[in-house]
Amino acid sequence: MYHLEGMAMPLHVTNAPASASARTGSFDVNDWKSALHTVPTGLYIDGSWRESSDGSSIAVENPATGETLTEIASATTEDGAAALDAAVAASDGWAHTPPRYRGELLRRAFEVLTERADYFATLITLEMGKPLAQARAEVAYGAEFFRWYSEESVRMDGRWAISPDGRTRLLTMRQPVGPTLMITPWNFPLAMGTRKIGPAIAAGCTMVVKPASQTPLTMLALAALLAEVGVPAGVLNVIPTKTSGKVMTPLITDPRLRKLTFTGSTPVGKDLIRQSADQVLRVSMELGGNAPFLVFEDADLDAAVEGAMLAKMRNMGEACTAANRFLVHQSVAAQFAQLLSEKMSSEILGQGLDDGVTVGPLIDDKQRSKVAELVTDATDRGAEITTGGQRLDGPGYFYTPTVLNNVQPGSALLREEIFGPVAPIATFTDDDAAITRANDTEYGLAAYAYTSSNARTVKVAESLDFGMIGINQGIISNAAAPFGGMKHSGFGREGGVEGIDEYLETKYVGINPTETSTYRVPSRDAR
Repeated sequence: MYHLEGMAMPLHVTNAPASASARTGSFDVNDWKSALHTVPTGLYIDGSWRESSDGSSIAVENPATGETLTEIASATTEDGAAALDAAVAASDGWAHTPPRYRGELLRRAFEVLTERADYFATLITLEMGKPLAQARAEVAYGAEFFRWYSEESVRMDGRWAISPDGRTRLLTMRQPVGPTLMITPWNFPLAMGTRKIGPAIAAGCTMVVKPASQTPLTMLALAALLAEVGVPAGVLNVIPTKTSGKVMTPLITDPRLRKLTFTGSTPVGKDLIRQSADQVLRVSMELGGNAPFLVFEDADLDAAVEGAMLAKMRNMGEACTAANRFLVHQSVAAQFAQLLSEKMSSEILGQGLDDGVTVGPLIDDKQRSKVAELVTDATDRGAEITTGGQRLDGPGYFYTPTVLNNVQPGSALLREEIFGPVAPIATFTDDDAAITRANDTEYGLAAYAYTSSNARTVKVAESLDFGMIGINQGIISNAAAPFGGMKHSGFGREGGVEGIDEYLETKYVGINPTETSTYRVPSRDAR
């Protein structure tokens, strides 16, 4: 029985660390060590925290220092099977809970997450590296998915219709897809989770979540929060692992799993799609990007530079929506490059918890090396570095914000996703040629354009082959809007009214009325 008035429901979970549930909005970000002590270090399976079945663990590193923050349990194939067992066992009961009940759980989760924003932001900064202000923004963004889907949970409408011949009643209903495997990335360790978990809870799906091994702490803390607000045992299971392929493959090929959702690189996404084929899973993929940022000759350059900083430097450029290629009209290119270089050179690098820091480290040395290689390739082909272009000595994986002017065709960083604080600028003189160049990529996630012309706005919006387009704005992610791309950037949408559809199946029922109608459709020869 479900009591909606006052939300009378359980507020504890077996073996959940009490201190993990005790954090409030008064958390002091300077006391970051206490944040680490409150994060569960076990696997969350069937409402309980447990160690790995073989005792293995993952060392979680602070990318700003290279030091180990803590160690957590690393799931094995046996642990993965237990997590799916729990999700399957809870599936039917969860699917039949009242939508209002599920929505109120999400609303409470939104409120508690918002109250504890500093606590979660501190965890994000420690394990991922982004400055605290950006981590707080991620918490606010991530929490919105809980609020949005708390409202959408009661709007999963079907329809009732009469067939054209009048003989049948047509009933359609939408029901939960079923047990879902969610694989989330390291760059937004909270928001990429809530963007999937929110609609799944609203729809009535149970979940197994595999967070990135670089940033599992935020998801473990979120699992504790969701347990605290009353999400039943088995509905959400969290299994970090350092052997992802070994643990995930048996789950993907298990016939009891009904959906797979993944956010990450395109190569990995393609492998997962292949694995999912035998079970014909419902699949949604949010993959890589190569976002063009077009600046036309009539653009407000000051606004364009501000938008460029948002589109490029959010998350140190480690975002699939990050501006990857700046295509600027030749008549304003020099001024744009100068203004952007001034902005980029004024950024302050450092540990994300330090006051005044605006740029944190990259996630690891492998990623920093890739960025450095892309910059070297571009300069070898004739590009000019107007600011940055350096790896910083000392601890942490820092790379200076960089602007490259006159980047030549064929440069690798125009084709590949940079995932770093590097802005390559190339020029154009013809609108149609600029749009053609913008579309000349296998990716189709996000694109940006700055112009003061309404006619050009319409043309650009209709001509760009991307799932999301920002016109005169540098951030387009919004819980109320459908997030997703085209081509090799994946398929499916997260967020907006469209996002919950990914977790619902449509069922049609044809009903024959008790009395058969004697009405006949007139023949064509009738006069």
